[in-house]
Amino acid sequence: MKPIIIKNSKLPEALSWFMNVGGITLFPFIFIKGEGNPRLINHESIHIAQYSELFVLGFLALYLYDFLVNLARFISFKEAYYNIRFEREAYDNENNSDYLDNREKFAWRNYKL
Repeated sequence: MKPIIIKNSKLPEALSWFMNVGGITLFPFIFIKGEGNPRLINHESIHIAQYSELFVLGFLALYLYDFLVNLARFISFKEAYYNIRFEREAYDNENNSDYLDNREKFAWRNYKL
């Protein structure tokens, strides 16, 4: 699915309490602070694929589960975030502009807690 990209959104800035947020994906929308860049849009587009595979609510539930487990493990908001399996897949592949064309379905399963 092709996302709906909203540039110059205030939402990422409003969510920047604990760390700088350049973009956020809330299926089927990608909200970008400023104009964004191809790397950021690719990162957030990977989340769109993940959302699609888990029918939105499954993605949100597993994302929250990963975050809470990681928060208990690392006692750090940033570490908890960066170790969410969905974020790990997106960060590992955000610079590969062909990733979504060649991505295996459920590729996030390769990233364990």
